[in-house]
Amino acid sequence: MEEVSCLMENGAGSMMERGLTDRTKELVEEWLRLDKDPVTRAVIERLLGEENEGELNCRLGSRMAFGTAGLRAKMGAGYSMMNDLTIIQTTQGLASYLLQCFTPSQVLERGVAIGYDARYNSLRFAQLTASIFLNKGFKVRLFSHHVPTPYVAYAVLHYGCVAGVQVTASHNPKEYNGYKVYWDNGAQIIPPHDVGIATQIEAQLTPWERSWFTEVITSSHLVSDPLAGVEECYYQAIQRHCVRRVFNSEPGLRYTFTPMHGVGGDAVVKAFQAFGLPELIPVKEQMTPDPDFPTVQFPNPEEGKSALDLAMRTAEENGSSVILATDPDADRLALAERHPTTGQWKIFSGNETGALLSWWAVNIYKDSLTSSFDGSKVYMLASTVSSKFIRSLAKEEGFNFEETLTGFKWMGNRTHSLQAEGKTVLFAYEEAIGYMFGSTVLDKDGISAAAVLAEYGGWLHSQDKTFHDQLAILYHRYGYYLTHVSYYICYDQVTIQRIFDRLRGNKEYPTRCGKHNVTSVVDLTVGYDSTRPPHYLPVLPVDPRSQLITFTLDNNCVFTLRTSGTEPKVKYYVELFTEPRTKTPEAELRATLSDTVQSIMDEFLQPDMNGLLPRPT
Repeated sequence: MEEVSCLMENGAGSMMERGLTDRTKELVEEWLRLDKDPVTRAVIERLLGEENEGELNCRLGSRMAFGTAGLRAKMGAGYSMMNDLTIIQTTQGLASYLLQCFTPSQVLERGVAIGYDARYNSLRFAQLTASIFLNKGFKVRLFSHHVPTPYVAYAVLHYGCVAGVQVTASHNPKEYNGYKVYWDNGAQIIPPHDVGIATQIEAQLTPWERSWFTEVITSSHLVSDPLAGVEECYYQAIQRHCVRRVFNSEPGLRYTFTPMHGVGGDAVVKAFQAFGLPELIPVKEQMTPDPDFPTVQFPNPEEGKSALDLAMRTAEENGSSVILATDPDADRLALAERHPTTGQWKIFSGNETGALLSWWAVNIYKDSLTSSFDGSKVYMLASTVSSKFIRSLAKEEGFNFEETLTGFKWMGNRTHSLQAEGKTVLFAYEEAIGYMFGSTVLDKDGISAAAVLAEYGGWLHSQDKTFHDQLAILYHRYGYYLTHVSYYICYDQVTIQRIFDRLRGNKEYPTRCGKHNVTSVVDLTVGYDSTRPPHYLPVLPVDPRSQLITFTLDNNCVFTLRTSGTEPKVKYYVELFTEPRTKTPEAELRATLSDTVQSIMDEFLQPDMNGLLPRPT
């Protein structure tokens, strides 16, 4: 891949600074001593010859933070980027930490699962990871082919591994790669494991004697390929959610599908076969994995129409009214539907699809019971920035709803805890089109969600209903939950800190937003909840490393402002909700939501004053 500028990545331009400080010279010397990759060595040597102080400092002056279940960054030379050396250092730290938590016999018997997507360098990074574990006496289950992320999460549970690693950058642009870590419970790592691993990475920065050599993969008796076993058992396991099979084989809906040049194509086809669903209509230009993602500006179906143009054209050419799209590592899923009379496409938001699936989950579960429904042992989960629709659904249908912090690592781990208590988790989701249907995989899974949605659609079609019809029925029955979710791009951490410091005001938060009063504030960065005197401590865990503040207004509007853990974004999530069976026209509700969003922009984020870049269209 073409080498990218670290300074450009951080929005600082690429102006060259002549002359090197002693500190920069030390960092360069250290890198050249540790790095054996001729490609990344050549980049640092070139920058050294140019005396490019700024670029060298950006690459070598700080390390990638080991954060949201691992690492994610652009690929290139330097400690702040994804490359052979930083993968080696990370894996050495992970292996050392696992040896603190498990015995040598456990890592030998249970081992680790390692997968990778189809991005540039993913295979190489996975092979380096496997080699380091093998040299430390771990059994290694290394997938022989690029695979969807849910396969690795499933493999950890299926084989009882002590950990799992998936090399992927999910839906990020082609310049990125990542390193996603699962614990032995099959969920992404959370504290204290992330801190423990990060500490060991810092203690293991010098490559071990054989860390650069991958030949051990072909000679070690400790390595095996889990692909066939995972596929056989995974597709059997997800069939427990196939409860309306009678509608799947009858003539009905035709589904158009795109994996966005990622690794989900074969997997979703196999899921449809497992459910007995009709053959998919493929978006041929996007079915084969391609690390350049040539037909989309952003390989993320969450971006909406711009990412689904080819899918819409394919669907219209083939008389198909529903589109399913997975992101490049197939853990997320987007749904779009063409209106039967207007011909206009509706791209369902993550919250809307979450509402549809949550209702389906509880109803097919109730239908499957041979005894009475005991909702006290039944749960659904959603992240705190997702819609509160399930809260109303749970109240009406008699089960439990819990919120977690953002990120599926929290929902996966909470599901594991609830299961240990004998509870059943039917469904979990986050608004960023991530869904966990059941608990076959303790992470978001676009493969099983695609099959479940398709069966759901067939059931609706048998009643002459669309997904849009069903959503309207649910909103009337359980209350409207209208949302607006978007983001601004900001590369300057100082600006981001200033925005949130102004809102925080030493816990003197804004009392008004436009025409409405602020009735409550929850700040999970500093640990403050205005509704919980006398100590005002929030229910959810506090994370000072990220920004997240939620405001509630007196017009039944809730909005959250937060930073992204993996991208230079300030995100905002706005929701207006009503009581069940409201008679207020939807158009009036949407106008209220629009006015509130504008007030949030004008008074809270102030994008022009703060130089925030709008979401690309």
